Amino acid sequence: MKIKIPQFEKAKILVVGDVMLDRYWQGDVSRISPEAPVQVVNIRQIEDRVGGAGNVALNINSLGGSAKLLGLVGNDEAAAIIEKNLEREQIAHCLLRVTGIPTISKLRVIGHSQQLIRLDFEEYFKDWNEEPFFTAYIAQLTNSDLVILSDYGKGTLRHSARLIELARKMNKPVLVDPKGRDFSIYRGATIITPNMTEFEAVVGPCCDESEIESKARQLLSQYEFQAILITRGAHGMSLICEDNSVVHLPTEAQEVYDVTGAGDTVIATLGAAIAAGEDLPAAIVFANAAAGEVVKKLGAATVSISELRRAMQSRQQSSLASVLDEEHLLQQVQDARAHGEKIIMTNGCFDVLHSGHVIYLEKAKALGHRLIVAVNDDHSVARLKGVGRPINKVRDRMLVLAALGAVDWVVPFSEDTPERLIQAVSPDVLVKGGDWEGRAIAGSEHVLGCGGEVMTIPFEEGFSTSSTFEKIKKQRG
Repeated sequence: MKIKIPQFEKAKILVVGDVMLDRYWQGDVSRISPEAPVQVVNIRQIEDRVGGAGNVALNINSLGGSAKLLGLVGNDEAAAIIEKNLEREQIAHCLLRVTGIPTISKLRVIGHSQQLIRLDFEEYFKDWNEEPFFTAYIAQLTNSDLVILSDYGKGTLRHSARLIELARKMNKPVLVDPKGRDFSIYRGATIITPNMTEFEAVVGPCCDESEIESKARQLLSQYEFQAILITRGAHGMSLICEDNSVVHLPTEAQEVYDVTGAGDTVIATLGAAIAAGEDLPAAIVFANAAAGEVVKKLGAATVSISELRRAMQSRQQSSLASVLDEEHLLQQVQDARAHGEKIIMTNGCFDVLHSGHVIYLEKAKALGHRLIVAVNDDHSVARLKGVGRPINKVRDRMLVLAALGAVDWVVPFSEDTPERLIQAVSPDVLVKGGDWEGRAIAGSEHVLGCGGEVMTIPFEEGFSTSSTFEKIKKQRG
């Protein structure tokens, strides 16, 4: 099955909102302080990341989109660190410095992978020069497909209504990650993405999905939103649209490490997918998958294309999902290598699968992490084996192979040998059956030249396709 990822590289998004510095001090905890009944953390690692609206921009860029960031910072060291990190990630930004107010910073002290305390350094941005801010906003709107407003309630978006109005005049969709109990300040936004706590703070407790839908529709009508996407933690997501369509998307069970910044990933992926041309129901599927990946990571984090593709793949697992064409196989190989996985490759006709094949493939898989089986197509088999072969069509042969636990991906090839395909994949280990011992193995020179290995695995005695055919003929006779 082919996993179609949006063309995120087409997405040009303006992110506006509260920018902050997320600091992580990590260390070991082995004793209690003699000064007070508190743990002593021996700091081993210090890490600074861009959070808030900056993390939204980082998520867009991580997916391959183009993000421009507009926000406020103080005139201090934290602002310089943020700018340096953004420049390293090649994110275009306009951070207006406000004298007398510190850059929003959150320091998390972590011992043995658990957050022990968070220290916040911040003040509300209330007195700042709005003219250069709106000048920069209007200038960036022209070359953007979509606007994301990331509101953490720190003052950058205190004039969100005007920002939305300006975007609407230029026919730019506006997505809002809201804050607070007053959604009227986001009137006219295309989509808002509150979590369940934020939603219920505005509409009151909801006892079931029917009540969620009815209260969401009231907000749509009252504030002229086109859709509301409610993130509901373990219950997934709920999308309610102005045309009365509703999508309740369940979440996949995940080992949740840290939910920090998950909302940033959701709105970033949602916006990037829409800007890339996906419709809203499809976009939220990608956003849901991305959120499931990011909660596995510590702190404000991002999701890469390879991680998103793998997440989508796991949601569509079946034998069909392992049957790939060459283009999508190479994508999977690239993703596997990005995760440090060792690629094994073998090939054959596999016309009639028997237990000898199964044992052989299990031994091949044991040599690494991912096993590719390249299968001769029907014309290739006929040229190699003669009249009456193959017995089974290539699609059927690939589906049977894909159902084996040892096989990760199955791909067809039309040539007499898979040499060209092997060169494209460049497996770490190329494997053939024991009957190839001492014979030239297609693709072996390329694999060895790339630093890989070429191995033969003996077939199980008494099992072969030819002997299977002979048994069938005798039984028929």
